[in-house]
Amino acid sequence: HWEEAAIGGHPRARHNLGWHEGNNGRYERAVKHLIIAAKLGHDGSIKTLMENFKGGFVQKDELAAALRAHKASVDATKSPQREAAEAYWISSSPKGTLD
Repeated sequence: HWEEAAIGGHPRARHNLGWHEGNNGRYERAVKHLIIAAKLGHDGSIKTLMENFKGGFVQKDELAAALRAHKASVDATKSPQREAAEAYWISSSPKGTLD
């Protein structure tokens, strides 16, 4: 199911595939999935890529490209309406967060 969702553009599914591939020792495939998820704006994938960079599994240029694409993706989703909705959601949440 993750594969179908990832093909459909679901960032978390792509991230999960990266974890699965990494856990099975297929690190190059894992990094590719994590980079795609990061380019789709998935914050957890950026964090995982940074950790893997420190471990030597991700090249500096790969990480830099993923960071630029992640920022562009996140910036593309920003709007005054979304920011107002987020502020409203946070203010009405018992925890004071989006969770």
